[in-house]
Amino acid sequence: MNLRDQAEQDLSIVLEDDVHGFGWPTTLIDPDGNTADLIGQSGDIGLTIDPDTGQAVTGRLAHIALRISSINDSVLTGLPRGVADNTGKPWKIRFNDINGNVFNYIVHEAMVDRSLGIVTCIIEFIKV
Repeated sequence: MNLRDQAEQDLSIVLEDDVHGFGWPTTLIDPDGNTADLIGQSGDIGLTIDPDTGQAVTGRLAHIALRISSINDSVLTGLPRGVADNTGKPWKIRFNDINGNVFNYIVHEAMVDRSLGIVTCIIEFIKV
């Protein structure tokens, strides 16, 4: 087995371990409304850096990284992708914060790493 194959298999521990690692239960919803319960690594921080000034500013930056093979093994149609305008149906993501509060997001941007088998999504908080 070559190193890329081994690295992708190791994602089940590195990315999806929700017992001893940083994996976190997540629901991914495709534009057709199909859902898959997955484990990924997510973050939702309330501080960003202004690229013009380099100063810390209040803002919301949320992301999630998911294993492509787990998405492919689910009932979902394809990989998450961002929708450039509000006329299309977006991919949605739902997960709880550390205190059990449920948050809903849409995929703003999806960066697919086919070398390793990860899709990292920049997500935007939505109220439902």
